[in-house]
Amino acid sequence: MLPVRMKFVQLLCMKPGKLETLFQIPFCQKQFPFMCLATSTCLHSKKKKVNSYELVDQEKYNNLVSSVTSYKTGAQTPETIFEEDNWLYGPPKQQKRPVKAETKAPKHWVPLINPNKKIPLLNNDSNFPMKIPLQENKTKMPSVTHILQQTISPQQAIYLERWKQKMILELGKDGFAEYTKNLFLQGHLFHAALESVFLSEEMVTKEQREDVTVSGYLSSVERVLKDISEVRALESAVHHEGLQYLGLVDCVAKYRGQLCVIDWKTSEKPKPSLKNTFDNPLQVAAYIGAINHDANYDFQVSCGLIVVAYKDGSPAHQHFMAPELCSEYWNKWLLRLEEYMDRNPPKLSSAEAYCCCTPWIFFRWDSREQRWVKALLQTSHL
Repeated sequence: MLPVRMKFVQLLCMKPGKLETLFQIPFCQKQFPFMCLATSTCLHSKKKKVNSYELVDQEKYNNLVSSVTSYKTGAQTPETIFEEDNWLYGPPKQQKRPVKAETKAPKHWVPLINPNKKIPLLNNDSNFPMKIPLQENKTKMPSVTHILQQTISPQQAIYLERWKQKMILELGKDGFAEYTKNLFLQGHLFHAALESVFLSEEMVTKEQREDVTVSGYLSSVERVLKDISEVRALESAVHHEGLQYLGLVDCVAKYRGQLCVIDWKTSEKPKPSLKNTFDNPLQVAAYIGAINHDANYDFQVSCGLIVVAYKDGSPAHQHFMAPELCSEYWNKWLLRLEEYMDRNPPKLSSAEAYCCCTPWIFFRWDSREQRWVKALLQTSHL
């Protein structure tokens, strides 16, 4: 049996007289019971779609249409855009540039480098680093660490208090006290181990490597120690003769050829950037200024270095402070020192001090030398 399509083709090829039979309903139903036949011829054409633009009044908008279609340059220029904006919205209002907050400067600035200090032409040939102990007659002076602790920002104080309360909640009061005690002990042993390394001019000994408390810290700074030479001072007391503050500097040595105040720090968390060390740059700047104004030291320092060591032995982070950066932090230190002195003015009786009109200058009676000596202080403190 031929397919239905083949039968349909055969019928189309029949004689013209037979074509009428094809379109008879009974025949179609008999031959093609499941198909219907349609032609492409349509007596009624589809209604033409009306263009909406044709309904527009052509004469009324003839000029506008012709101007748009005859415009050859498609892109606007900045000048035409500004003219159009001015016509639509008016001329732009001149916005005043925000004024940058001026950097606060100390009221009484003191230079970081002492211009009056005389440096001997021949340096001390002794290879033994200086180690000056704290003197009893100077213990009444505030230390750098104490000043920084008393003048921290409110935000930083809140952060420290939250950390303290969190640790107390986890460890308890006794546990937290033991934790802080162990941190202090680890730092003390770490500094003592470094001191023994520099004094013996040898690398870490076997006993120090086996000491679990400091072995990780020493491994952490092992690469840093190779860049340090010509140690000039170790755990040595410094005091600023004019500003009347003191401190205990960790190390003064050359780091990659530049004389630096080196501050060794231990941390449980990584501190890859200088800002992570919080007030440590201020501490280094304060030590630099104290050394430069301390008669016990026959040299001046202009650079600093903060080394953060880790207990797990991972490489320590080294933060070098160039002279420009040290000067910047020195100004910040002077502001903190002024803030501390404003909060804690020294109590001087009339027999102990005689004020003059120059700020920061007063005369005090020196019982040892039996004479009035000039000192530096704020007039408002007296």
